[in-house]
This record gives sequence, C-alpha cells and structure tokens, in this order.
Amino acid sequence: MKSPLFLQPVLQERIWGGKSLEQFNYELSSESIGECWGISAHSNGLSVVRDGIYKGITLEQLWRQKRYLFGEHPSEKFPLLTKILDANRDLSVQVHPNDEFSYKYEGGGLGKTECWYIIDCKEGAQLVYGHHAYTKIEFEQMVEEGKWDELLRKVPICPGDFFYVPSGTVHALCEGTLVLETQQSSDTTYRVYDYDRIDTNGEKRALHLEKAIEVIGIPHQDYFVTPQIMKENGAIITTYVQGEYFSVYKWEVQKKASFQQNKDFQLVSVIEGEAILITDDGEFFIKKGDHFILPSNMGNFIIKGHVITIVSHA
Repeated sequence: MKSPLFLQPVLQERIWGGKSLEQFNYELSSESIGECWGISAHSNGLSVVRDGIYKGITLEQLWRQKRYLFGEHPSEKFPLLTKILDANRDLSVQVHPNDEFSYKYEGGGLGKTECWYIIDCKEGAQLVYGHHAYTKIEFEQMVEEGKWDELLRKVPICPGDFFYVPSGTVHALCEGTLVLETQQSSDTTYRVYDYDRIDTNGEKRALHLEKAIEVIGIPHQDYFVTPQIMKENGAIITTYVQGEYFSVYKWEVQKKASFQQNKDFQLVSVIEGEAILITDDGEFFIKKGDHFILPSNMGNFIIKGHVITIVSHA
C-alpha cells in the first residue's frame, strides 16, 4: 500500500474549550470544543479511517490486524496520539506520570510525555511550564498555603514556539492558545490546581494531589529545545525533538517538494494551506485540518502546493 491513511478526527468538548477549531474545517457540535484527537488509537477517542480500502476501520484495529502497514513496529499498543487543542480558557495545572508509575498504578497504561507546537496565540500569551519549589516539602507547603503565583513558573509564548513536556513536568496551557500536541498514547492526567472552577454539575473538578506530588520532578528541570532547520528537496524541514518516545518535525512546502518515507510509519497533520500529495498509487488532496498516516512501504512521494505540516514518528 502506497497511499496515505486519512483519519476522521474526534472532537472532544471541554470546560475550557471554544470555537477556534472551526478554522480547521471541522463542524463543531458546541461552543466548548477543546480537543481534536486527530490520530488516535486510544479508547477515549478512536480514530476511524476516512476513506479507501480500510474505510470505517479504527486505527486500533489496523494496528492489531495489519501491523505490516506500520513496519511491524514492536510496541504492543499504537504508541502515539496527535491532538489540536483550543485553550479558550486556562487549562488546569497538571502533571503526567511516566511509564513505570502508570503501569503500576493506572492499570498497565502508558505514561505521558508530550510536546506542543504553538499554532497561534493571543498577544501576551503565556503557559505554565514548571515550578519554583526546590524540595518536596516546600512544594507541598506552597500548595497548602495556596501560593500559586509564587509556585508556578510561567513563560511567554509566540506562534511557532515548541515545548517538550516530559512526564513529571508541571504544566498548563493558558487562555488564548491554539496548540498541536504530540504525545504518548495515554489519557492519564493528575490535576494539581484548577482555579477553583465549577463544572457543569455545579461542583469543583477533582484534584489528584497525592499522585501528582509522587510524580512531579522536584526541583523543576527545563527541557527547552533548539530547532534545527534545513532545506531538503524543495522543503524546509524543522527538527524539534528526536527522543525516546517520539520525533517531531515541521515540513513547509512552498511549491513542490519530494520526500521518502523511510520510517516504520509517520503521522502527519496539516496546520496550514492545501496541496496535492502524489504517490505511486495516485494523487491525494490534502488541506488544513487533515490528519493522516504515511504507512511503512509508502516509498517516495511528492507534495505540490503550499502547506505546513507537523510530522512525527515513534
């Protein structure tokens, strides 16, 4: 098979969501859509193949039954999850466990290391990335006393910024931020602080302080990355991270570029523009808001048009 696997995005309503995902050609069912799960084999938001010979089949089924499409990758579960997040309001301050902790205390699931590409944000936007406590005792004391402004570390952001967020990192997207997130295929989150918000049931959302404090890295360690930019075969390729759990790139095509699919598989999300993707199997129209997988034996292909995509692989 030398055709991309196009997936139908799953839209998720969130207390902090908004309507910004409309710009990706999605039909929103409410004014509080916070997440688009673009490529997911997780049970909380399964992607389904949009068209072609595998139309209607979930990504989880393909992973189990057609592993050759993914280069016989050895992971038991599909390892990655791609989302677009619309933080119309502040998200809760949270932290994720690593694989070991999650396996032991969360029923054998994966931990959650993730990263963010800032698609857009309002002027003066920021996010929570880390904290200022030097010991566990100091962290617990500041939480107990509600000294959130002193405890939480906030950093300014701009469109095009990239943040690597390993498990154990205290973090939160803040109001007015649109992000593409690449992460391990996990939905385990421990809330540390939620601004005392009231949910739709008239109650404060649950916090998970005991588990959170067990997994938080203290003191905080920065993981800022330096993007590596190169021009290759007509495309501008930006490499953000090549790590244990995933590698993430940005592909920018202005007119025409040629590529070689030489990984087990690659996940692609179009965040700007439109183009034609040409393979030995035919031509495929791609546009802003599309999410697809380049299978193992895709081979060489060409993209003609003007697009910006975020690409990842395990």
